[in-house]
Formats: sequence, C-alpha cells, structure tokens
Amino acid sequence: MSPAAGSAVTLSVVVPMYNEEDALPALAARLRPALDGIGVPYEVVAVDDGSADKTADLLTDLQTDWPQLRVVGLRRNYGHQAALTAGLHRAVGAYVASIDADLQDPPEKIAEMLALAHRDRLDVVYGIREDRSSDSGFKRRTAGAYYWLMRKLTGPQLPAQAGDFRLLSRAAVEAVKALPDQQQVYRLLVPWLGFPSGQVRYTREERVAGRTKYPVTKMVRLALDSITGFSAAPLRIATWLGLVSFLVCLGLLAFSVTAYLFGHTVPGWTSLFVGMLFIGAVQLICAGLLGEYIGRIYTAVQHRPTYYVGTDSALDTARSEGPEQG
Repeated sequence: MSPAAGSAVTLSVVVPMYNEEDALPALAARLRPALDGIGVPYEVVAVDDGSADKTADLLTDLQTDWPQLRVVGLRRNYGHQAALTAGLHRAVGAYVASIDADLQDPPEKIAEMLALAHRDRLDVVYGIREDRSSDSGFKRRTAGAYYWLMRKLTGPQLPAQAGDFRLLSRAAVEAVKALPDQQQVYRLLVPWLGFPSGQVRYTREERVAGRTKYPVTKMVRLALDSITGFSAAPLRIATWLGLVSFLVCLGLLAFSVTAYLFGHTVPGWTSLFVGMLFIGAVQLICAGLLGEYIGRIYTAVQHRPTYYVGTDSALDTARSEGPEQG
C-alpha cells in the first residue's frame, strides 16, 4: 500500500508497538480477519516505536502475505503518544482507527465504529471501556480518579473510560495534525476539538501477552502532561496555597508569640518554626508547579520534532526521513 493509493483507502488502522513480539501473532490472527470482514479497502499502519526485541522482524515476516500491512519504524523509543502521532500523520484512509497491540481493546469493534460513523455521520467514535474487571483494582481506581479529575479541569466533553481506541474521520485527523501541541494527549485533544461523536462500548480484556507498557511512572507522567497541557488550574492552586499559608502563618505567629511571652520556648524556636516549616514547604510546592509549566514552554520554543521516522515500507525504497513535528 503506497501513499499514492491513499484515495482508494477507506480505513487506516494505526497500531503503536513497543517490544510486542509475544503479542504480534495473536494480534495478526484477530486483526486481519476483523478488517477483511468489513469489506472495504484498508491499511494497517504498524508503528514500531524503537523496539529492542524481534517486533520489527516479525512485522517484516507478516508483510509477505499481508499486503495491507505497512510498517513505519521510528529511530528510537519516543513513547506511545509520539508513535500514535507518527501513525496518524502517515495514515491515508478516509477514516483512521487507533488500537494498541495488546488486544485489551477488541479489533472486532472497529467494524461497529465504522458503521456507526457512516450511519450517524460522525467524525469521532470512542471506544468506551464498559467493563474493566480484567484490570487490577489499583488500575481501575487510578483510572477512575484520572478521568474524574480531567473532567473537572477540562470540561464534561471528555468521555469517561475512553482511552486511545477510537475512530476518526479524515476531517478530524487533519484537525489533529494541525494542532501545534508537542506533547500530545489524544484522549484530551480529540474531545477538545468538538467534532460530532459517538460511542461503542466493550469489555476490556486481559493483555494477550508480554508486559504492560504503562507502569506507574508512565501513568503519573501522563497525568502530569494531561493536567499541565490542558489547564492552568495548578497555577491557581499555587496562588491559593500561598494565600492559605499566609493566613495559617498569621495564626501560628500569634501562637508562637504567645508561647514566647509565657516562656514556653527556647531562643530561636519561634522564627525557625514559623519560617521554615510553612513558607519553605509552600515555596517548594509552588516552584514545582511553575517548573512543570516552564518546562513545557522550554520544550515548545525548542521546536524539536516529536519523533524521527527511520523507515516506511510504503516508500519505494527504505530511506531515512526528515523530522516530522507532531
């Protein structure tokens, strides 16, 4: 499948991958029949996000008898959202679906998404995780807290329990591509655009093989990127913390002066107690919040690309590509 044939492609399916050699056979066994059964011209854009295992080799083997499979190889591991960006930017279909390689999201639902988009003339169809019993209790609670917080900060347009399993029309894809954000969080960006949308509900399955690519550290990073990228509320929180701490310090100042007058202190205790315990803590909190935003500004003014593409099997010859900014 070549970019020149883009006008004939109805559906593109973007699959970000990182060290998925164990999951790939099962993914191909379910994804290909599901797409073949839809009965429309399609392509699968598998984005190898700098895998260190045999993911790239297995993808090359799959291409021998799966002509619709297109492999985009990134130069190194840039992260899930960057790999998703690379796939969205290179997909050529009239509709573009995105799905992870671990089969926790059922590929059979893509047909339902496409049918719903056609029937109701929708630009976005979200996959909603109706049942997450396959996830651990910790993951369910943290996910619930994440969506609750994001809806409070960004507005009610954010669908609860909607991850990166979705279908976008070409108009929605072009709108996403035009956004200048360098640290994309698509589960927030797509609802923010305001395109007509629908939902397809499903039961989230267990990971078919391998290890999760979203440990606690990456979940925390995603939450921070989501908050600082879509809301200035933390800066206002810092302002309110400063005001509250000022009022608390006034009360403690009165308490410490009273204690001093009654002789219940040692020399120097009052100033150290009031000055260090409260002002220092609040300053560190506020400095940390400011640092998150300054870091995003610093990244934006550098204008570094989100990813570098090393190879794309849709090209006539595999060659190095220039930077593409997400």
